[in-house]
This record gives sequence, C-alpha cells and structure tokens, in this order.
Amino acid sequence: MTTIPIFQLDAFTDKPFGGNPAAVCPLQEWLPDDVMQSIALENNVSETAFYVPEGDGFLLRWFTPKIEVDLCGHATLATAWLILNELEPDRASVAFETRSGTLTVSRDGDLLAMDFPVMVAEERPAPAGLAEAIGIEPVKFLKAVKNMAVLENEAVVRAVNPDFGYIKNMDGMGLIITALGDQSDCASRYFAPHAGIDEDPVTGSAHCTIVPYWSGVLGKAQIHARQVSARSGDLYCLLEGDRVVLTGKARTVIKGTFTI
Repeated sequence: MTTIPIFQLDAFTDKPFGGNPAAVCPLQEWLPDDVMQSIALENNVSETAFYVPEGDGFLLRWFTPKIEVDLCGHATLATAWLILNELEPDRASVAFETRSGTLTVSRDGDLLAMDFPVMVAEERPAPAGLAEAIGIEPVKFLKAVKNMAVLENEAVVRAVNPDFGYIKNMDGMGLIITALGDQSDCASRYFAPHAGIDEDPVTGSAHCTIVPYWSGVLGKAQIHARQVSARSGDLYCLLEGDRVVLTGKARTVIKGTFTI
C-alpha cells in the first residue's frame, strides 16, 4: 500500500469555490505514468499536478482526467502557492522544470507571479462550421497551440453554448473565445473537450495567447483579464517580450492522503 499526500487548491481566486480547482501531489520520485493518470481521473478536477524535488527546484507535470498536458497555468499557481505559503514559507520563489521549459514563480506582495512563454496566435480563416458550433460568426479567428475566436463583446462570450463535439474535433487544443471586457481589459472562456474538460474554469495557459493579442489591440503591456466561466477568475498579466507574467492568488481547500 502506498500513501501520497494530496492537496486541492482553488487557483486565481482568494475564496473557496471560486477560480479553478487543482489537485497537487508532492512526490519524492515519479509514480508510473498510468498510475498518475489514474489518480488524475480519480480526482476528476481539470488538472492534477505532480512534482518531485530536483536540486533547489522541482520537476512538475500536469494531468487532466484524460491526458498529460504540456502547460497548465492554474495548477502551476496552485503548486507554487502550496510550496511558498505552506510547505516552504521561507522561499521567495520556486522554479519548475516542465515540458514547456523552466517556469519560475515569485512572490509579488500577497500574490504570486508566474513567468510563462508567449504563444502568439496568427489570424486565419475561420474553419467551416465554427459559427454554427458557437452560435455566432466570430469577428476574427486565430490559431496558436490553442484556437481563438474573437467575439463582439463580453455579453456574447458569456452567452455562448458551444457544440463540444465540434470543438473536440478541431485541429489544435480546444477553443478560446474572447472579447473586450466590461469590467476588465478582456473577457474569455476556454473549452477543452479533447482533454476531457468541456469548459475549464480559469486557464493560465490560454492567457499565453490571450494576453499578447489584447496587448496589441489595446496598446499596453499590462492586461487585467477575466475568465467568465461559472466559477470565474481574474488574472493580472504583463507582457514582457516573449514572456507573459501571470499574477494571482490561490486558496487551499482540501488536505489529505491518497492511498493506492
């Protein structure tokens, strides 16, 4: 019998039941991949993060209930929050080695700031059937690792009731929909049925594409982004060359032990 510490945190919020929940499992060495995938499925939150120590930092991996992913913002924030505020509070920052390179998370007052790579989207013709799948013709369609549809306004973004079957079969990793925000610089939602998540509540990695787009449109480097899912969350972002700094809070809501 093996026991594994497990924590669940709500990321990009300072309140329980807000933001995006992530499970975090500290390990001393990797479990078999199929076991980590099974734990993620058992947890059934959008991401479960696993980390092991390496030197002064950590190796970090993320699993949805269905697949391992290359980059996850909210689970990185949750992991860093756990380490910096509960497990090793004397640290000022933490560096994670990941599939997307080194991700550094540092204290910024009572927030944490994550340094992520930019993923700039290129404008392309909208794929056939997209307008029907989201119920409206997009103003623009762009593609990076994730697809992104720019819509007319925040109210339209909130009202979309998408065809998840269509989005699951799109080329690329899901679909961002975004528009100028009513009480923020931009509003967005993100759909990832290919990864077993119909709608992700608050998605750090999506803002690696959202932020450079709206920074260009608005002519400023600092972007207050709001993901307007049912749980909702705010990200305070800064575009710095080919990096995006994503700043936010998290809140621990569950502590326990996973037994296998």
